[in-house]
Amino acid sequence: MAGPLSGMRVIELAHIMSGPVCGMMLADMGAEVIKVEKIPLGDDSRRFSPILENGESASFMVVNRNKRGIGLNLKTDEGRDVLRKLLESADVVTENYREGTMEKFGLGYETLRELNPGLIYCCISGFGRTGPFAGKGGFDLIAQGMSGMMSLTGEEGRPPVKAGSPVADINAGILAALGVAAAYAHKVRTGEGQMVDTSLFEAALQQMYWPAAAWFAEGKLLPKMGSANSTSAPYQVFQSKDGWINIGAANQRNYERLLQVLDMPGLAADPRFADNAGRMQNRDELVRVLTERLRTRTTAEWMSLFDEAGLPAGPVLDVSEALSHPQAEARGMVVDTQHPLAGDVKGLGLPIQFSGGSNTQSGRAAPLLGQHTREVLREFGYTDALIDGLHETGAIYARAA
Repeated sequence: MAGPLSGMRVIELAHIMSGPVCGMMLADMGAEVIKVEKIPLGDDSRRFSPILENGESASFMVVNRNKRGIGLNLKTDEGRDVLRKLLESADVVTENYREGTMEKFGLGYETLRELNPGLIYCCISGFGRTGPFAGKGGFDLIAQGMSGMMSLTGEEGRPPVKAGSPVADINAGILAALGVAAAYAHKVRTGEGQMVDTSLFEAALQQMYWPAAAWFAEGKLLPKMGSANSTSAPYQVFQSKDGWINIGAANQRNYERLLQVLDMPGLAADPRFADNAGRMQNRDELVRVLTERLRTRTTAEWMSLFDEAGLPAGPVLDVSEALSHPQAEARGMVVDTQHPLAGDVKGLGLPIQFSGGSNTQSGRAAPLLGQHTREVLREFGYTDALIDGLHETGAIYARAA
């Protein structure tokens, strides 16, 4: 497979969400990713809903596309020996176990760097490898709450709400992939590997740039504002005749465009809304007046007029509408793979485009548990007889062809 990371070999020990997102992004950019799963049950996300009729998890498949998969029992000496063999020539290993787990297996960073000085060791945890919370486990929900994100999400006076998507998990995977790519560039120059360490807590805290700016500058905690913005207005969702529409009239010129399209010249002369400061101070009244007008036409009718005027606006889509949108199709954000049990499986594509003809997509579906164990171990010099023996002892799981 062509791609900017072609030639990079990644051994993925990570599971569930953040680590697999990292691995899939690297794979989509050309890296060879071998996913190592525990046996007998494999990655815990194999049992996450929704489960398809053939017993495969759609949740597992959506973040494990484009990888080969093997099954190892790291609680056995033989299983750990197999992993060491894989890591001798690997460029990257990723893991998201609790602190101390890899060390317990004799596979911690200091040990592995002696085995392979060029190895990039990427660990994703709840809170990172240092600090008072280094030993605590973490989940997306916990990270969102501790980062301040849930104090800002939702409507004023309502209980804390997390984002609808696991943004801490996903962003941690993206940050890990970025760190791996940077460490790989360093390795290409120097031959040296290093540890890449990120966490769900930091991935969630990174989302707080503007709330942090308000606190650093003024000692001010921003309130919950629903879909509205703390810096400008009108910049939020509005109700139309048949649904909802987001309007980004975040500067004076776009506010004037909005009033022209809405045919509300009287509002343009209203001193309460003359500038952004006034609009922020009187936002509730501004929203009331604009909503009254916006509810006279459908979202599609307003979108046609806003597009013609060059005003940033967009409909509020559900997931099915977003995935079938022509722009998502044009950008290759929905990809098809053929799974040996589930058949045609759709997934989300890589949200990065490369010029120069680099192919950053793949038709390889997420692996079955142990699907490529025999194939991969053969490449590392194992004979079929030895593979069969390891399978019989329970050190590996090699799925029957």
